[in-house]
Amino acid sequence: MNDSNPACDADTDEGSIVARAQDGDLAAFEHLVHTYQDRLFRLAYRMLNDRTDAEDVVQETLTASWRALPMLSDVKAFGGWIYRLATNKCLDLLRKRSARAETITDPAEIHSTLDDGATRAPLEADPVASAEWAAQQDGLTTVLNTLPAVQRACWLLREIHGRSYAEIGVTLKINPTTVRGTLARARRRIAEGMSQWR
Repeated sequence: MNDSNPACDADTDEGSIVARAQDGDLAAFEHLVHTYQDRLFRLAYRMLNDRTDAEDVVQETLTASWRALPMLSDVKAFGGWIYRLATNKCLDLLRKRSARAETITDPAEIHSTLDDGATRAPLEADPVASAEWAAQQDGLTTVLNTLPAVQRACWLLREIHGRSYAEIGVTLKINPTTVRGTLARARRRIAEGMSQWR
């Protein structure tokens, strides 16, 4: 990607970049991919607990977004829209899976999906803190695996990805009041499940 492209300037707002991508500017779309790809992967991986499925969902989401981008009427709504595409693909895949519980077996994969490394960097100097952090993340993953898909999606979209109640409601096709209730139930179950890690 050419850093001199105006679509890639740090000062250019996302709506302008989306508008350029809608006009067929590949560099602008590559910028959007770079911005959202890792975020979407973290969401999909935590929803699906499978690296390959998460990668497929991200690829399908980005491909679908490129095709449907010209139809997006509000360029400022791109973030919520692409999260909605990814979340719905995750929920569709979860519906197709068998009812058996799935777990993540590789702790290294769990930790690699949590953040970009900024959170863990200070912990790496302190082995005890790092071990405690890893144990807490393992516990969180275990608890998340017990939540119904909609509760898991609600919690991840709000707590990890910072989406608004309105965006989550549109994504999950529920009203914001229902989002609040679903989120409250998810938080309560997580708090109960995580009590042993405190």
